[in-house]
Amino acid sequence: MNPRPPPPPPDSPDAADPSFEAAIKRLTEIVNSLERGDLPLEDSLRLFEEGVRLSRISQRRLDAAEKRVEQLLAVDEQGRARTSPFATDAAEGEDPDRAGDPAPGPDVAQRPMAPR
Repeated sequence: MNPRPPPPPPDSPDAADPSFEAAIKRLTEIVNSLERGDLPLEDSLRLFEEGVRLSRISQRRLDAAEKRVEQLLAVDEQGRARTSPFATDAAEGEDPDRAGDPAPGPDVAQRPMAPR
């Protein structure tokens, strides 16, 4: 019997959701349709609801990407790279493009984040 993978965290994008690029493309189409102003009210409401859903999906994906970048660029007080595991879409935490490659060691330098 195969164990079921744990459900994704509530703030992570669902695998069934469209990609960021697809969501933004569809969102642009919706905005253009609504801006024309020639749709019946019910169609406009349906598109608006879809747009809100896509906007939320896109924001979650951006937030997740920002968190990953922050984790990758994190350094400690001595300027050494901080490492911590984080969830990825790859099975068992492996990057499918790097399957079998050794993980980078602690001697891999990372740039510190620029101040905000």
